[in-house]
Amino acid sequence: MFTGIIEEVGKIRSVARGSNSAVLTVEAARVLEGSKVGDSIAVNGVCLTVTSMASGQFTADVMAETLRRSSLGRFSRGSKVNLERAMPANGRFGGHIVSGHIDGTGTVLSLKPEDNAVWVRIQAEKDVLKYIVEKGSVAIDGISLTVADVTETDFSVSVIPHTGEETTLLSKTAGDIVNLENDVIGKYVDKLLHFQNGENMEGQKETKGSGITRDFLWENGF
Repeated sequence: MFTGIIEEVGKIRSVARGSNSAVLTVEAARVLEGSKVGDSIAVNGVCLTVTSMASGQFTADVMAETLRRSSLGRFSRGSKVNLERAMPANGRFGGHIVSGHIDGTGTVLSLKPEDNAVWVRIQAEKDVLKYIVEKGSVAIDGISLTVADVTETDFSVSVIPHTGEETTLLSKTAGDIVNLENDVIGKYVDKLLHFQNGENMEGQKETKGSGITRDFLWENGF
């Protein structure tokens, strides 16, 4: 589990590509402190397992499904990446619940400065946009951000100077691909409502409901 508060910007040292997979070697410093083989580190929002460590670097395997779902397959030597260790049980929860399981990718449409902030507009597919709500949370390349505006085809976030300086987001240009993870609570609520309505996630009728109602969710804080 992660918070979306980036700890440092690392660099891809090498990418060893298989037929449908890859092994990443990532140059890092802070995220190596206290880490060991088997621990989880989010790389541009993708939860990866550390398979080996050396001075100033770690390696991680990337399976085919992760390459299909994320932007990791576009990495090359020298690519800069956002890094975050899994949240410790006694840590502060500064962002929002981020699992490191990417829902899809988006395309950067524009970056527009406004006073001390920068508006970043990102185009995404409908199956990702359905969970994005104004003033809700979204993780972009692992960065916990608040949605400032959303349309039928894209959404926007406003990036403060600190976030711009501590992450890779403002180094993006129009056309760049970013990893997107929706707020997990919204996905679970949607799943429960589909079961109640006798539908699966594709809107097809199921034979049995769950017994969960909108009133029940409302009464329990959803």
